[in-house]
Order: sequence, then C-alpha cells, then structure tokens
Amino acid sequence: MSLIRWDPFRDTVSLRDAMNRLFEESFIRPSTRPTLDTVPAVDVVETKDEVVVKAAVPGIKPEDIDISVTGELLTIKGEFKSETKSDGASIIRQERRFGTFERALSLPTQVVADKAKAEFENGVLTLTLPKAEEVKPKTIKVKAK
Repeated sequence: MSLIRWDPFRDTVSLRDAMNRLFEESFIRPSTRPTLDTVPAVDVVETKDEVVVKAAVPGIKPEDIDISVTGELLTIKGEFKSETKSDGASIIRQERRFGTFERALSLPTQVVADKAKAEFENGVLTLTLPKAEEVKPKTIKVKAK
C-alpha cells in the first residue's frame, strides 16, 4: 500500500479547469446540440414485424409535418406557426416556440418506407414502419432422417 501525499492545490487546479471548460462551452463555442425545446421528443419501439415511432408535436397541424425515410434514417420536419394578433395588445410573456424544426433518427433496422403509415392524434404523431422482409427473423424447420 502506498501513501499519496496531500496537496492542497490539486483540487483547485481541477476546479479551475472545470470553470474554464464551462466558460469556453458557454461563450466561446456555443453548443449546437439540439434540445427538447427545439426538437420534438420521440419514442421508438421495435416489434417483430415493425418499428413504431411516436413524436410529440403539440400545436402543429398534420399538413405542416414532412416525413422522409432514407435507408435507416428517419427525418421528421415541421413548423410551429406563430399566432399573430393585431388588435393592439402588447405581449407580456411569450414562452411557446415558433419556427421550424428537424429531427433525424437512426432506425434500428431496414424498413419498407412505401408501406409506412402516419397517424396524428392529440398532438402525437405515430409512425408505423414495417420491417423489410430480408431483416425479419425466419424459422427453419429441422427434419430428421
């Protein structure tokens, strides 16, 4: 067993480095990582025959959503439109986000995009993407001789 000599300044150096990283990431190099404020939250569920994706897009109209599948990449695009009222009222607080969004997801397997179904109900977009035949599990019967 070896003893490590206590250095009172060792922890302050690491604290200083952490503070430097915090300021660099906040002011010098702002993060471009999307947050749930800018993209819809999604759930992805894989069953034996299909992949089901549910996306929360409250306040958006179904015609303002574009969905595309390229290989194993699913892209959901849309736009939250602003409700502008010109009756002379001034806005006290506006917390809802308006503008476009785009969310790209890697699917766990190949799907048949031509047979996909998209349903929209109560602000939830549900995509049902059937798996490609070549990736579905196949059972092989063993015959005894």
